[in-house]
Amino acid sequence: MQSDQPTAIGLIGLGMMGQGMGSNLLRRGFRLTVAAHRSRAGADRLAGEGAAVVDGPRAVAAASDVVVLCVPGSPQVEETVLGESGLLAGARPGLVVVDCSTSEPSSTERVAAAVAAAGGRFADAPLARTPVEAEAGTLNTMVGADDDTMAAIRPVLEAFCENIFHVGPVGAGHKMKLVNNFLAMGQATLIAEAFTACSAVGVPLAKLFEVISAGGANSGIFRMVAGAAKDGDLDGMRFGIGNAAKDLGYYTRMTDAVPLTGNLGHAVRHALVEARNLGFAESLVGHLIAAQAQVNGRAAPGST
Repeated sequence: MQSDQPTAIGLIGLGMMGQGMGSNLLRRGFRLTVAAHRSRAGADRLAGEGAAVVDGPRAVAAASDVVVLCVPGSPQVEETVLGESGLLAGARPGLVVVDCSTSEPSSTERVAAAVAAAGGRFADAPLARTPVEAEAGTLNTMVGADDDTMAAIRPVLEAFCENIFHVGPVGAGHKMKLVNNFLAMGQATLIAEAFTACSAVGVPLAKLFEVISAGGANSGIFRMVAGAAKDGDLDGMRFGIGNAAKDLGYYTRMTDAVPLTGNLGHAVRHALVEARNLGFAESLVGHLIAAQAQVNGRAAPGST
């Protein structure tokens, strides 16, 4: 690393994604400070790999040049940054906050303004891909930041990202991520309905997969979801229905504010909320197929 690059990194959010990100930061030679969570598994793992563990966001900020957030969404980001014991309570001059969560753009812009008013800098850098790529250091990120902040945080992002897209100023990363997730979850919702249609009209799922895989409707999402689901495995895409419903809520509020008609966005959100309310909130996105089967009185693939 160059001497002018940040070396002291904080990380808040030690779920499946955050743990892999932390491991890669340590392997790249960064000094890492993490905040303990109510479940200490992530903190204990990273402590064993060389990270310092402190009590909360304020202490993380005091020890860091750059703090990376990987938490569920905007409420958690706001509490982590702006709360009484949040990052700004312990921030050193020039602290850079990088929000790798999928957050709501209007909230992102408010948080960024507060960080700037406190003498810091902010970037939104939501992630794509799964915990598998987090462990491998091959995530994708789409970054909203000014050019100087982008240059400062690039070495940090390179520790756990394969593809880094600078998509515009603060807020642009989260806007891009919400559009990305609308497209991905829209495909997953179509696949779920198509599977239910196959069940209803007697089309074998293996034949559906064979035909779609050879045509223009094929996609990475189709292969992830349908490739496993045709054999009864609904866990082919490692993303939860509860998080997907949250993200589509952010997306539809963003487009409603423009305003756009957003008919398809609302339809995708409806399908996700319906699945969540049927008890699939903690299930992975492939279980949209089971939710569609349930509301239509059909058997899901793999059910007995």
